[in-house]
Amino acid sequence: MNDRILVTGGAGYIGSHTIIELLTHWKGEVVSVDHFGNSDPKVFDRIERITGQRVRNHAVDLCDAGAVAALFAAERHVKGVIHFAAYKSVPESIAHPAKYYHNNIASLLNILQASSAAGVQEFIFSSSCSVYGNIDSLPVHEGTALRHAESPYAYTKQIGERIVDDHVRTHVGMRAISLRYFNPAGAHSSGLNGEDPINPPSSLVPVITRTASGRIEVMHVHGTDYPTRDGSCIRDYVHVSDIADAHIAALRRAASGSMVGTHEIINLGTGNGVSVLEAIAAFEAVSGRRLNYERGPRRDGDVVAVYSDTTRSKALLGWEARRDLGEMMRTAWAWEQHLANEQR
Repeated sequence: MNDRILVTGGAGYIGSHTIIELLTHWKGEVVSVDHFGNSDPKVFDRIERITGQRVRNHAVDLCDAGAVAALFAAERHVKGVIHFAAYKSVPESIAHPAKYYHNNIASLLNILQASSAAGVQEFIFSSSCSVYGNIDSLPVHEGTALRHAESPYAYTKQIGERIVDDHVRTHVGMRAISLRYFNPAGAHSSGLNGEDPINPPSSLVPVITRTASGRIEVMHVHGTDYPTRDGSCIRDYVHVSDIADAHIAALRRAASGSMVGTHEIINLGTGNGVSVLEAIAAFEAVSGRRLNYERGPRRDGDVVAVYSDTTRSKALLGWEARRDLGEMMRTAWAWEQHLANEQR
């Protein structure tokens, strides 16, 4: 029997791109779970257009333990789970912390418990570089001591990693890898799938592309007085399809028997820091458009600078980012133009 992989948050930005890569490069069945809290069911039409395959989706709220148990009863023989489903907006988490603690923690607990009961062997957890907080030295490596979480969202990822670690330590046969993403950006090379959240975007690149297309009137650069080379925040941007590829590598590692212990933590970054103003300039160079943006005050929850040490991802996963910032901007802009054409 082919290996069945369950992807939670499969209609989301990273989840949908990972499904595309799984359908292309994984010999097994892929099943999605997404109740469309911040995504669109049309994503599965786009996935089918790109891959020629229709993915079965269960519109299940993972905070409902009974519904999660029923899901695993319906989908037998799940070998691996990739858990993306979570709220992820830093500003929203600051405004509504209880919403984030309930959703991100309860859903993780439920999916872990149901996975163990169903005999799932590999569990890949969607974590974040936000767990590091404001750190003193760069680049960040996996052994860097975690600092104070700058937002409730970041804290749910710190807590989530601990929950995963404790769970797999006490459940024989399950192995987990937590992938700490730096900043996913870009879209599928076809331009047919990308980031288009139902709620207002808080990530930089969709704000840039929506401003360029006129969906956002003016873009605000949150802080230009940071101790960086141009005063704006510095981040490590990684193409979303590269991040999707890393999940396949993580599944293979978890299944290989070569893991050290039952839970490994791996950064997914390029090793290069890019400032907000540099990202804007990169988009303008690719698109030939001038962005309408204003410089404003700092935003609560933002760290000054963070970019990854890539040693462990290369050593353990055999993975490194292949697509550069220009490709991120080119594909993101192609996706934005595709959305505009859809609406005509």
